[in-house]
Amino acid sequence: MLSREYAALERVAQGVPLQEALDGTDPGDWVGFDIDVRAARWAGHDVLAGRGTSEPAFALCHRDGRVREKALERATALPELVPLVVIRTADWAAPVRERARELLPALLAATAPEALVPLTALVLHVARRDRGAFARDTLAALVRSAALTDLESLLAAEDRGTRRFAHEIAVERGLLSPVRLARTAAADADTIVQHLCAEAALVHADAVGDAVIEPLLGSRQPGVRAVGVTALRKAGRHAEARPYLTDRSGLVRACARYVLRQGGADPLPPYRALCADPGDPGIPGWAPLGLAECGGSADAALLWPLVAHPAPAVRARAIAGLRVLDRADTERLRPLLDDPAPAVARETVSALLPSARRLPEEWLARRLDASRPVHTRRAAFRLLRARGGVVQLRAAVRLLDDEAPSIRALAGPTIQQWDPPVGEDHDPAEVAALLDRCTHLLSDDVMRRLRWRCGIEDRNEQRAEAPPFDNPSHGTDVRAHRRPYSELHRRAARFLRRHRPTRG
Repeated sequence: MLSREYAALERVAQGVPLQEALDGTDPGDWVGFDIDVRAARWAGHDVLAGRGTSEPAFALCHRDGRVREKALERATALPELVPLVVIRTADWAAPVRERARELLPALLAATAPEALVPLTALVLHVARRDRGAFARDTLAALVRSAALTDLESLLAAEDRGTRRFAHEIAVERGLLSPVRLARTAAADADTIVQHLCAEAALVHADAVGDAVIEPLLGSRQPGVRAVGVTALRKAGRHAEARPYLTDRSGLVRACARYVLRQGGADPLPPYRALCADPGDPGIPGWAPLGLAECGGSADAALLWPLVAHPAPAVRARAIAGLRVLDRADTERLRPLLDDPAPAVARETVSALLPSARRLPEEWLARRLDASRPVHTRRAAFRLLRARGGVVQLRAAVRLLDDEAPSIRALAGPTIQQWDPPVGEDHDPAEVAALLDRCTHLLSDDVMRRLRWRCGIEDRNEQRAEAPPFDNPSHGTDVRAHRRPYSELHRRAARFLRRHRPTRG
């Protein structure tokens, strides 16, 4: 019985059709089959015994280039072998490569549109090789001359690369209507296809109107919505960009402000009006951050009251806006580290990180208690970690046994990346006790180096404890016969000065 990697070869040798023996939708299976045929022969597997040249699929992958070249003639009558012909167009043997390239255009032209979908994925896979561009260029020439009905299967392919390839050519040829482009941009999961179709639809936004703009504005993808907002300017509908001033995407908000300015309106007054009443429960969550993005330092007076707003989204964006305006006050923001909303705690940490060293260690350490919410412990640990030194190590060791896996996942790497304090007073006994709790995270060599850098152990003592590098043939420690590096360096310097070439 063959090993698992040669199972496809065994099925083909037993008479199973090639398309059934392989997953024809995966380009890697065809490339793997090509490699496995030669590997099986070199490994001495008997699956190819007597069938190395009689089976066309095996012959096309034979290690002898003359056998591969001869097998190409038989492939013209067997459509299931076209994928192997594609691989042969990038063959390392020039005669095989040239003959495969002569045959490929006619074989691709005779391939049904449905069968072209998996073949396109393979062509794009082979195109990444040094000599693989020919197959892609040949396929592109065929697709550029095909009707839209023949391209539908490629445009709807599951393979992302195939969809990109087909949409690039379809957009280049102008085969897709603006409405279809807009709907594709809003629905496709690939960002490249989204951007390609959205930009193409934007060209016709002024002529088509809502049929194009609405799908773009309704997309869940920020890049597509941004194109839709930009299309409002082209359609002369500048005022309709106002609702997108509070979009969750910064790109969309920036496009909305641009469109309003192009229409002669200033986006700052609408932002100020939205944030004017801190008791208004209907304030859009992203309005405070939008205000900070286009406002000035004076607008911080509108943001500070929103820090106490009942909606967590408004509180979080108000803190983010204060950070953007560089008006974050450490003492006023400290209580928000205990906010019940994780988003507010995250934004508070981002605002406090520049002043983490000014925060009391004891105050932060109390927030590492197991009684605190997970997001509060994580926020306090981020600030303690930013302080570095022994404070960082002390906090990380404390959280090694935390009940939350996400917290433990932060503590371990922090210890492994910890650097001893430089120019900072610390208690060697405390550091030694902390490091003793981390032996399962650090190797013995790293641990010895850290202990020496922290002044816990003397390096000479470490060297004395290390086993000698004895030479078995002489029974002596070779370290005793080594010259110090500094002496060798001085001798080399004297030699270079003595033999320095003279000028003239």
